[in-house]
Amino acid sequence: MGNISINIDKTFGFISKEAVSGYEAAVKASNAALHAGTGKGNDFLGWLNLPSSTTAEHLADIEATAKILIDNCEVVVVVGIGGSYLGAKAVIDALSNSFDWLQTERKYPVIVYAGQNIGEDYLFELQSFLKTKKFGIISISKSGTTTEPALAFRLLKSQLEAQQGKEAAKKLIVAITDKARGALRTLATQEGYKTFIIEDNIGGRYSFLTPVGLLPIATAGFDIKQLVAGAADMEKIAGMDTPFAENPAAIYAATRNELYKNGKKIEILVNFHPKLHFVAEWWKQLYGESEGKENKGIFPAAVDFTTDLHSMGQWIQEGERTIFETVISVKEPNHSVSVPSDDANLDGLNFLVGKSVDQVNKMAELGTMLAHVDGGVPNIKIELPKLDEYNLGQLLYFFEKACGISGYVLGVNPFDQPGVEAYKKNMFALLDKPGYEAESKAIKAKL
Repeated sequence: MGNISINIDKTFGFISKEAVSGYEAAVKASNAALHAGTGKGNDFLGWLNLPSSTTAEHLADIEATAKILIDNCEVVVVVGIGGSYLGAKAVIDALSNSFDWLQTERKYPVIVYAGQNIGEDYLFELQSFLKTKKFGIISISKSGTTTEPALAFRLLKSQLEAQQGKEAAKKLIVAITDKARGALRTLATQEGYKTFIIEDNIGGRYSFLTPVGLLPIATAGFDIKQLVAGAADMEKIAGMDTPFAENPAAIYAATRNELYKNGKKIEILVNFHPKLHFVAEWWKQLYGESEGKENKGIFPAAVDFTTDLHSMGQWIQEGERTIFETVISVKEPNHSVSVPSDDANLDGLNFLVGKSVDQVNKMAELGTMLAHVDGGVPNIKIELPKLDEYNLGQLLYFFEKACGISGYVLGVNPFDQPGVEAYKKNMFALLDKPGYEAESKAIKAKL
């Protein structure tokens, strides 16, 4: 199996190779601080050695639980928000047949999501869809009181019990939660749900290799052993003792910090493969929540090419020069489609006859990179040998490790998110939640 690779050549001219190499000491110290647990947020480093420490017995337990859901459900609802669903959705969407959900005969359940928003129409439509379906629930929350997933779970639990009966429903609900405390843990113990633990030292956005990500992925029919194996190999590749020039996570962290130092305040994650859309959504949370604090941090954005070349391409080509791109490229597609000949050739595409669609896409990728670099946009390229569980495991762990290093180089704690609580306090005050009387009075006075 090949490994993912990184190429920063198209950043030179905007920054120098020597400047990137100049980060070697800082990156090495940051990587060492992660492994020694001496940096900021060191109580949230449980993800760091998770790939190599995941046991076969643990994976077997997850697979056995997934099989119960597979055997008894047409649909499984994953209830969670942020990292509690994005890692699973990133992998599932990347590996799924784009039109599989339309098939009437399926080997595995359809995976849908709830608790990631407070959309009344969305929840109404979801409940309407589930009325005629045999469904199960994977509820993911450390506390069990986060508003969005707690609200969704209350609705769906009530519906499942009404449709299946309370005893049958218990077997179709899995709780992934704190080991000892919280509302969801209490409920799961009372009701006898199958449970998995979210360890205290693993934050949501670093949790894709815990049951948070692995159980939905296994339920969708994908190989979690290979996912973990890819991440374990990247754990070694991006390890503390790997030389700077051979460590892709170190190179990525150094390059993006040097670009930021030189006025490139926005990083656009680009893919030329539509299945990677939610990998980008996962990445946006990982880097936005990890680095955006203390009035610092690169703003993470994402585009799907070539689709967004017809909407955002103009701005990227000629807009404000505060951006750089990180392009995820997939070397080999999983399928082959060749361009056929057409006698009339009204579309003028006969020059492509015999070429694969991926060849056309790769030239679009290369042509776009050259145009954007010429237009003042530095480009980093990350290449996957192919799109499968092993390489996705590598890619997501690569981004996690690079994020930890990059945050330390930036001088922030990449494992907390204090700013996220601000909107919650205002929302609870406006909803007159008990205990928020003073805040409610103060905020309503502003309106």
